[in-house]
Amino acid sequence: MSNVYDIAYDLEKALRNSSDFQDLKKAYDEVNANEETKNLFEEFRDLQMSLQQKQMTGQEITEEEVQKAQGVFQDVQQNETISKLMAAEQRMSMIVTEMNKIITKPLEELYGPMVSN
Repeated sequence: MSNVYDIAYDLEKALRNSSDFQDLKKAYDEVNANEETKNLFEEFRDLQMSLQQKQMTGQEITEEEVQKAQGVFQDVQQNETISKLMAAEQRMSMIVTEMNKIITKPLEELYGPMVSN
């Protein structure tokens, strides 16, 4: 039987060489090639992470933060380069989620679904 780690590295290589990952990398490089677009994307991600952190620690998000987030999100949506990146990120996320389901299937069969309600 093959070593599961070898198979995992083969899977990593296959993912890295997939057209979906290549599309993601190309979109990411395009965002970073334009300073203004890169700065907007970084602002969006920083704001997103900051708000997520506050939510996870039970801190209240202010109305000012909500309005700022809405404004930045609107700017991001209007930026075609960033929108392409986000669509590629979403496709990769779906692939990774599906791969995770496949990989954890033996555990789910053994223990049952590991979903908390």
